[in-house]
Amino acid sequence: MASDGLTQAQLDELRAELDRELARLTKAMKGTKDASQPVTLDQGAVGRVSRIDAIQNQLMSASAYGRDQVRYAALIHAIERMEHGTYGRCARCGNTIPYGRLLVLPESANCAGCGGG
Repeated sequence: MASDGLTQAQLDELRAELDRELARLTKAMKGTKDASQPVTLDQGAVGRVSRIDAIQNQLMSASAYGRDQVRYAALIHAIERMEHGTYGRCARCGNTIPYGRLLVLPESANCAGCGGG
């Protein structure tokens, strides 16, 4: 079913993009989840700078994993909106979200005027 303002071909292209992003994020999240596990270092064998570096890397991986989880949920929500025929409509004002915006941010739930993703 085509959503208001979007052709079926556009919806098909956007669905393919959503699927690609989900696959990419799934792969990325697997790597960052493993890297975000607590750091265990032999205090006697590893210098202080190396421990600090390892902890910083672990915190950055945890942060990336958290961002990826948020985007993953937004992509799933976009697919649900697509299945319900509300994809491409701003969740706040109800206006059509331009196709160009959806190409860049296929998970967008809001138009640029209302802001947000």
